[in-house]
Amino acid sequence: MKPIIYQLLPRLFGNRTADPVPCGTIEQNGSGKFKDITSSALRAIKSLGATHVWFTGVIEHAHRPDYSRYGIRKHNPHVIKGEAGSPYAITDYYDVDPDLAVNPAKRMEEFDALVSRAHKLGLKVIIDFVPNHVGREYHSDSAPEGVKDLGADDITGHHFNPQNNFYYLPGTRFSPTNVHLGDYVEEPAKASGNDCFTPSPDRNDWYETIKLNYGVDYCGGGHKHFDPIPDTWVKMLDILKFWAGKGIDGFRCDMAFMVPIEFWQWAIPQVRKVKKNIEFIAEIYDVNLYRPFIEAGFDYLYDKVNLYDTLRAIQCFGVGADRLTSCWQTVDGLGPHMLNFLENHDEQRYASPFYAGDAMTVMPSLTVASTLSTGPMMIYFGQELGEKGMDSEGFSGEDGRTTIFDYWTVNTISRWLSGGKPSTAELTDDEIKLRNMYMTVLNVARSEKAITDGEFFDLMYVNYDNPAFNPHRHYAYLRHYQGETLLIAVNFSSEAAEMEIRLPRHAFDCLGISEGDYKATELLEGVKSHKVVSSEYPFVTKVAAHGAVIWKLKK
Repeated sequence: MKPIIYQLLPRLFGNRTADPVPCGTIEQNGSGKFKDITSSALRAIKSLGATHVWFTGVIEHAHRPDYSRYGIRKHNPHVIKGEAGSPYAITDYYDVDPDLAVNPAKRMEEFDALVSRAHKLGLKVIIDFVPNHVGREYHSDSAPEGVKDLGADDITGHHFNPQNNFYYLPGTRFSPTNVHLGDYVEEPAKASGNDCFTPSPDRNDWYETIKLNYGVDYCGGGHKHFDPIPDTWVKMLDILKFWAGKGIDGFRCDMAFMVPIEFWQWAIPQVRKVKKNIEFIAEIYDVNLYRPFIEAGFDYLYDKVNLYDTLRAIQCFGVGADRLTSCWQTVDGLGPHMLNFLENHDEQRYASPFYAGDAMTVMPSLTVASTLSTGPMMIYFGQELGEKGMDSEGFSGEDGRTTIFDYWTVNTISRWLSGGKPSTAELTDDEIKLRNMYMTVLNVARSEKAITDGEFFDLMYVNYDNPAFNPHRHYAYLRHYQGETLLIAVNFSSEAAEMEIRLPRHAFDCLGISEGDYKATELLEGVKSHKVVSSEYPFVTKVAAHGAVIWKLKK
């Protein structure tokens, strides 16, 4: 199965407050709830093509509302980013965010019910595992009996101790620059999450988080102290086992590369003893680490610095479409493990003026990202409706990203869920058309064996000098499985093209395809035809401006 992952933030997904206030409180702006992610909403997500749903921001993190009456320690607002707090400043690994519950006293039951709803529809559930850092006021109110808190036994007078959970800066007080701490006191200061080993991180640092110590002495030459097993390893493994035991199907591991690979090599096999087929996804930004992290046990890795960056450069900066050839060559042999995407919570929205500026031009990038390999594809909630991410929500400014720090309403999703269930009644014609485009491409990617299990053949090398094909704006390739072949061509140009695509004899030999007449169906539009498939004559096809074709060829 080729995974199609739909990422959503429950805090934002179900919130339909009509006129949210910038920097608004939960009382002013409201918050989405687990219960807002109904069976009908999940069914619509599945119909879009999704096989997995990544619920982002589930685990309890630093937040401003006071839930002390539910046994949750109140958090100091001066070390919280935004009104709602960062989903990646975890304050209790064994609990879920009370903001997301209709009844905070039954927050875990409400989350369990959401997981059950997803599973009943055949959807797999992914949540974040944040291994590199925690919120500055980490304290578990919900840990199982006998589980000690992170930092509980730390020797705070040492900058580094292999059995400490945190890194300390003895003789200093935490004093970030350009941040008002009010009554918050931390002494000695601890290192911040982005490997910031100073008591005075900047506002743009991850000052709201504390770096976890996996036994690497970063300030002492980077020496590793893994024997005996560091205490942090043991505690983090217990957390992974806890969630695996609750039926979670996968973990998206935040900043996985900032944790020593030896931990993953040790932990992942042990988690799979609790749940055999649980999936691990690594957020990673260095192609040189791809193979080692796959060998360490990860199923899928972000291919941000390779395919995402290339597609964006083609769309925004005039880089040639032929650069895509180097993308698959860079990860040759690793393609099934590459997680492709055009959006997520860290990146700017495709439709924003910071990226393409027009959601309707997405078809070439969407088609390539979804069909280039057998690996997974991910979309971000609202992407399929052309969400621009151009609200000034509070901590997050008008930056082309949907906030993860504030209580807010995502306009496109809110209108799609008007009345409490999915509906196109309040969507524009373009939004409906765009969603249908996504639905078509993603379902083709999920269902066609040539894409989910097949071989790949790049056609660019025989078309560079082709006067009826523009390698700067056009890209073409084959996917093949047994008796079925797909010819895929995309057009990044603002002008329609009639491409005459050369097919090399080597493609027929390599894929075991015979030349001759084929029944042809264009899968995106449903057009049926007959095509001559030959190394002597070009394959002729029209491709719309900012368009794509997927021709399915059968004898």
